[in-house]
Amino acid sequence: METPSSASNVSSFLECLSQECENYSSITNIVYTPSNPSYETVLDSTIQNSRFASESTPKPQVIITPENEAQISSIICCAKKTGLEIRTRSGGHDMEGLSFVSKVPFVIIDLVNLSKVIVEVEEKTTWVEAGATTGIVHYNIAQKSSTLGFPGAIAPTVGVGGHYSGGGYGTIFRKYGLAADNVIDARIVDVNGNILDRESMGEDLFWAIRGGGGASFGVITSWKIKLLDVPETVTVFSVNRSVEEQNGVDLWHRWQYVAPQADKDLFVGVIVLRVETTVQVNFFSVFLGGADRLVSYMQEIFPELGLVREDCTEMSWIQSTLFSNQMPIDPLEALLNRTPTGVRQLKAKSDYVRNPVPLTAIEGMVSMLREPEANATMYYMVPYGGKMNEISESETPFPHRAGALYKLASLTYWEDSEAADSEKYISWSRRYYEFMTPYVSSSPREAYLNYRDLDIGVNNVVGETSYEQASVWAKPYYKGNFDRLVQVKTAVDPDNFFRNEQGIPPLPCAADI
Repeated sequence: METPSSASNVSSFLECLSQECENYSSITNIVYTPSNPSYETVLDSTIQNSRFASESTPKPQVIITPENEAQISSIICCAKKTGLEIRTRSGGHDMEGLSFVSKVPFVIIDLVNLSKVIVEVEEKTTWVEAGATTGIVHYNIAQKSSTLGFPGAIAPTVGVGGHYSGGGYGTIFRKYGLAADNVIDARIVDVNGNILDRESMGEDLFWAIRGGGGASFGVITSWKIKLLDVPETVTVFSVNRSVEEQNGVDLWHRWQYVAPQADKDLFVGVIVLRVETTVQVNFFSVFLGGADRLVSYMQEIFPELGLVREDCTEMSWIQSTLFSNQMPIDPLEALLNRTPTGVRQLKAKSDYVRNPVPLTAIEGMVSMLREPEANATMYYMVPYGGKMNEISESETPFPHRAGALYKLASLTYWEDSEAADSEKYISWSRRYYEFMTPYVSSSPREAYLNYRDLDIGVNNVVGETSYEQASVWAKPYYKGNFDRLVQVKTAVDPDNFFRNEQGIPPLPCAADI
């Protein structure tokens, strides 16, 4: 419900826009207030976690879906003048809803209309507007070349704005590094409304937005990415082994010693979940090569899995992006669909494992999955190693590099009809997190920014946040890179206009760090 003061701010904001925009009539059809019939539809269109789509969730005073960078400059200018906060949304996958929720009066800049992808095959580069999804990027690359790819997200509805600025992994990242490692230019609208590219923003800011989260520094409008070589044919498999009858726990335990040390061409992830009365361990893979070579190699490094030729399917790399998300591999146009399906409520936890988890602990994880609150929970493991071991922790703000065996996530889902019981599911997630403490990284206990978790710690919603307070949540995401991020923030946004509960804070003097 709007207070009189927030209603006044909105009125002033819209009045400001009418003055700032040279052709205001062109912007009126992309401005949505609660009185607009399309407001709810636009707001809900890309919310991927329905925990933040309830009636009690704070709603924006205005949603704007800009069609060009100049409009974003005007929005920033008017929000500053009228005391409204800005949240920027590209795909809506933020696991704590920070791209579309705020506890103070705010405006959403929804980048859905900025989704153009320009592929230059000869140069092996692509300009991607920040409102595109990774599925849209993959599809457009494939339209121009069957032998070029990019380590985008497993889920094709993830928006590149958050994905690239948080690090971003895909099934070829063990060979080529993260999405952020392969960004070579970007365009950002800063706090003063200036539109900057890599040269004009400078290397410090360019460093910060490739893994340090873009929302702390401005509104990123587009990215230039380096395209990467993939073979005409890749091979995939997805095999299930039950815990009860097919040695699933031992295979899962053994996987930790195999997947992170494997050839860079091989990605083998693991998903563990309950299926009716059993706990199932799924091994899914994308291999940059043919099936015969894959089977031979797997029999060499992981014979316990028992992989055979019949388990494998050869396909194009673009088809494998659908396969990895457990979607039919045709039609490819499914990659263009950005509308979420089967959206549920969700609480996520992420960790980095640096020493193999003992068999007894894995058995404990299985026992926890059998609890009623974990009926729709899955453990999701992504192997590191390969190229990730070769990139310095300070190369980008993303620090989880050499020595990390794999990323471990727990994703706990429940239906909207169970919203009244949300706390019991969130409580289970926290108990799981506590259980895992002895077995994962420590000092700090690392976490992945793109699996955001406000349980780690938050900034003050109003007023300044100290370096020490922000360090509680920031060190898990950034480790030693947090200090440089604070310095960049202090230089480019000293008044902390671009802020959120886990945004990089500025200091009065960067030398105080």
